[in-house]
Amino acid sequence: MTLLATFKHISSKNADYGAAEQYLTFEHDEFTMKPTLDEAGRLILREDYRIATLNCGEEDFAVACMRANLRYGKNQKREDVKSHHYIISFDPRDAADNGLTVDRAQALGEEFCAEHFPGHQAIVCTHPDGHNHSGNIHVHIVINSLRIEEVPLLPYMDRPADTKAGCKHRCTDAAMEYFKAEVMEMCHWENLYQIDLLHGSKNRVTEREYWAQRKGQAKLDRQAAAQAAALPAGEQPPKPTKFETDKEKLRQTIRAALSSATSYDEFSALLLRQGVTVKESRGRLSYLTPERTKPITARKLGDGFDRTAVLALLEQNAHRAAEKAAAIPEYTRTIRERLQQGKTAKTAPKQGAIQRMVDREAKRAEGKGVGYDRWAAKHNLKQMAATVTAYQQYGFSSPEELDEACSAAYTAMRESLTELKQMEKTLNGKKELQRQVLAYSKTRPVRDGLKQQKNAKAKAAYRQKHESDFIIADAAARYFKENGISKLPGYKALQAEIESLIQEKNSGYNDYRAKREEYRRLQTVKGNIDQILHRERKPVKRQEQER
Repeated sequence: MTLLATFKHISSKNADYGAAEQYLTFEHDEFTMKPTLDEAGRLILREDYRIATLNCGEEDFAVACMRANLRYGKNQKREDVKSHHYIISFDPRDAADNGLTVDRAQALGEEFCAEHFPGHQAIVCTHPDGHNHSGNIHVHIVINSLRIEEVPLLPYMDRPADTKAGCKHRCTDAAMEYFKAEVMEMCHWENLYQIDLLHGSKNRVTEREYWAQRKGQAKLDRQAAAQAAALPAGEQPPKPTKFETDKEKLRQTIRAALSSATSYDEFSALLLRQGVTVKESRGRLSYLTPERTKPITARKLGDGFDRTAVLALLEQNAHRAAEKAAAIPEYTRTIRERLQQGKTAKTAPKQGAIQRMVDREAKRAEGKGVGYDRWAAKHNLKQMAATVTAYQQYGFSSPEELDEACSAAYTAMRESLTELKQMEKTLNGKKELQRQVLAYSKTRPVRDGLKQQKNAKAKAAYRQKHESDFIIADAAARYFKENGISKLPGYKALQAEIESLIQEKNSGYNDYRAKREEYRRLQTVKGNIDQILHRERKPVKRQEQER
């Protein structure tokens, strides 16, 4: 796990609120998470920690939470999320380099909790060390999911219920983005080490995968130590083996396929040779390994494994392959010319690099400091210049023309998306038909065997013996009947049709993506122009959800 400042969230359905406090105040095994007991079977108190409660009055955290739940009639069902657990982990170097203490971290945690989780009963506890004994001070914030007071609308809230007493806290993606940004800003103002929490690492390692790796590595280390102890004196032990989780092995397999494939079909074929099946559903990719019955989604693997990233990389590979095949050596150019060409390409401005200007007055009202306001002023000047340049390049003679262009771009994007969805629907239908045809054809020997049975009793016994095959055959037959298919198409013909549809879909997606980027660019230009001219912002059409 990373050693730099991190921010994590864990939701819990455990109705025992006292378990959270017990974990925070008593020693626990880092692998099993079970409490550590002394010789007499008693819990061992942690050596060093700081703890405080918020909005609990004079009561214990657990008692206060249960009393509030009864008062509002919430968190009474087994499936209800009872609490939310947030963890802020600081860099181990912060203690020595930046003077971070447990007391200061506790104060920061209490301030963060009071500011971002108002109206919630909470317990804040700071530990001086992490599971891996890296020395990173970290703060635990556990809140009751139920809100007991009405609170003002905070930036991460998106509906009226998020402010009302008797309603529950929601940790949405937008909320996590906001919390991470706030942690980054807190570390900045406290002069602590920090990384970009909004983008994170390429590999999304979950808590479960992290502990699986730790346990697997510990087992390998024990085996290596036992083998080294059994070696004759003077003989060098073998190099230590690094344990890899199934997810990490899958990541490496996918990256190996992506390094050479130039098309989606080639990518799928390369993975299939390694026993990995890539599946596509509603524009999202998932990967099924031989050891699993349920595929792993690209989102759980990390950046670079989703549909957009895969298609973009395949397109780059295809482009490079085409360039390599058609390249003609040019020996007349000088080294200076080649260097100059490379420099020009690197320094050329990117299309769509315009960003939204910051509403400084609104940010001041939110409590942003002088440092942020200075950065926003410089940022706005840069974006103002870029916006005016783009406005002139488009050739608009008035803001009204820009409004019309935004509407036209939105319409074009929606039409492209509609066509793409229809194409995906057709493709999914062909894939399902292919699956049913293949399943039905595999049961042909069993169906032919039924015809050879001489009487009803023999046929009944035969069907019972091959019940699973007949269930598959009957299901396929129902599918053909429901879809009006009287003559089954050939498997190879279906495969060729599917491959053609995949190519059309990929082309359609590229068209949609280009129109979407154009629409977003125009929306950014429009928003900045409205801010520059102090125009009243008109309601705009809601952007489509990410596919």
